[in-house]
Amino acid sequence: MHRAAYLFLLSTMLLWGGNSVAGELAVGHVSPMTLVFLRWVMAVLILLPVGWRTLREDWPEVRSHWKLLAGLGACGFTIFNVIFYTALNYTTAINVSIEQAAIPIVIILANFMFFRLRVRPLQILGVVLTIVGVALTASHGDLGQLLKLDLNFGDAIMLVAVLCYSLYSVGLRLRPAIRWQSFMLALSIAALLISLPFVIWEIAAGRAVMPDASGWALTLYTALGASVVSQVLYIKGNELIGANRAGLFINLVPIFGTLLSVLIVGEQFQPYQAFALALVLGGIALAEYSGSRAALQAG
Repeated sequence: MHRAAYLFLLSTMLLWGGNSVAGELAVGHVSPMTLVFLRWVMAVLILLPVGWRTLREDWPEVRSHWKLLAGLGACGFTIFNVIFYTALNYTTAINVSIEQAAIPIVIILANFMFFRLRVRPLQILGVVLTIVGVALTASHGDLGQLLKLDLNFGDAIMLVAVLCYSLYSVGLRLRPAIRWQSFMLALSIAALLISLPFVIWEIAAGRAVMPDASGWALTLYTALGASVVSQVLYIKGNELIGANRAGLFINLVPIFGTLLSVLIVGEQFQPYQAFALALVLGGIALAEYSGSRAALQAG
């Protein structure tokens, strides 16, 4: 069970690391809100042949839980990505990737607040190390900047995105008893509908950039890889080992995102980013080790 979960989650984080790079490469080729809207148009078109029959069969459960499904689609699929792509217009793909390491922290706190799920001392230590790594990245290597509240706008709004995806991850615990095809299609339809006001606003404000050839290619990647495939794998991994432990794997997004950014985008790798990555890796290693032992003892 754990091996399958690890494979699902590792694949997810690789795809999400590529999503950071795709978001930065998309600047100038397709505007953020247009990218989010087209991403979910494509995702729904991809999922319709797979999930239409099961959605019809599961419709009574879907209808009775439509508010929950709409909320999950809004937080995890639409609002997170709207902020994510907007942030990439103001900060680097490396920073955005590493800042996503805060998501497991919020997941653990939310699970304790709402469901009283406790963590072990080593998990807490891992969380602390991850917080320091995230703070180091957000302050661009100078923690003193945090005291001056002199943060990059892109880094600041990513904190809202982190909160949104954390709530989505915790909310998966409340998922209705429907098949994954129905679940993904319902969430994707919700995400598409919720993204519509954002793209209308962008067009009305004269900020819309319709995709060129590169924009369409990047949009297809975000729809197929970073939306459909990765979200299915994340949901499966979450089901197998729980939100606290699955969320910890999000700390691997900075690793993949950083390597892909250096290789593809040509960004400069700074010493403080290397130190931040070491802290994030140390945090996830400690927390996952402790979480695995706790799960074995509980079993």
